[in-house]
Amino acid sequence: MSTTAVETSSAATEPEPGGKAPRTARRRGRRGTAASLASHGLLLAGSLVALFPVAWLVFLSLGPDKDDYLHPGGIWHKMSLSNYSFVLQHTNFFEWLKSSLIVSLGTTVLGVLVAATTGYAVSRMRFPGYRKFMWVLLVTQMFPVAVLMVPMYQILADLGLIDSYLGLILVYCTTAVPYCAWLLKGYFDTIPFEIDEAGRVDGLTPFGTFARLILPLAKPGLAVAAFYSFITAFGEVAFATTFMLDDQKYTLAVGLQSFISEHDAQRNLMAATAVLIAIPVSAFFYLVQKNLVAGLTAGGTKG
Repeated sequence: MSTTAVETSSAATEPEPGGKAPRTARRRGRRGTAASLASHGLLLAGSLVALFPVAWLVFLSLGPDKDDYLHPGGIWHKMSLSNYSFVLQHTNFFEWLKSSLIVSLGTTVLGVLVAATTGYAVSRMRFPGYRKFMWVLLVTQMFPVAVLMVPMYQILADLGLIDSYLGLILVYCTTAVPYCAWLLKGYFDTIPFEIDEAGRVDGLTPFGTFARLILPLAKPGLAVAAFYSFITAFGEVAFATTFMLDDQKYTLAVGLQSFISEHDAQRNLMAATAVLIAIPVSAFFYLVQKNLVAGLTAGGTKG
C-alpha cells in the first residue's frame, strides 16, 4: 500500500476538529429515512385512491335492495350474492358477454393486424406522403363521436352491416387503428434496421421479414396495442347502442343500461353487473401484463 493511500485512509477516519465523530458519506442512490417514508406514503395514498372506487362498487353490489346505496352502513348486516344470481339467471348476461367477446376480440385481431402493418410500413419504407399519412391518422381522432355517428350509420346501412358484429368491429377499428399505428411505428423505430437487411440477405421477402423477424421482437408493443383495442371495444357504449338493434346482440356495456328506466334505477343490479363486466378485462390484462410496461416505454426513445 502506498503512502498516499495510507494518508488518505487515515484522513478519512480522523475525527473532525472539536472532537466530533466523522460523518459517514451517503452512497449515491440511497435515500434517507424521511424521503423513504414520504415516497411510501405517497404510493400508499395513490393506491387507496385507485382501489377505493373498485372496493366501494363491490361493497354496494352485495346489498340486496336497490336503495342500499343511500344507506351503505346497513349493507354489513345483510350482505348476500343475490344480485349476482339474479343477473346471471334472469337477464341476457351471457348473450351480452358473447357479443362483447366477439366484438372485442375481433377488433383486437383486425385492429392490431392493420396497425402493425401500417406502423411497419411507415417505419421502414419511404413513399410519397408517408409523413402526411400518419398525420391524417392522427387527425381522425379529433372528431367527436356525435359528428361521426351519422356518416358511419349511412355507410354501414349501404353495406348492409347494421345490427351485425362485423359492422361494429369495423367501426371500433376506426378508433383503435390510428392510435395503435402510431404506437407500433414508434416501437418499430427502436428495432435495428440491420435485422431487416439480414432477412433480405437470407432470401426473405419484406412480408417474410416482417412476420418472421420483426413481429417476434415487437411482442411488448403488440401487447399494448392489443390491450388498448380490447378495452376500447369492450367498454364502448355510443356506437354499440346506435348500430346494434337486436337486444340479443347487445354488448355488456349496453346491457348495463337495461337496469335504468325513466323512473327507477336498480343500482344494486348495476353494481353487480359492473363487477362481472370487469372480470374479462382483468383476465385479459393478466395475460398481457408482462409485456405492457416494456411496450409502453420502448417507443419513447429511438436507439
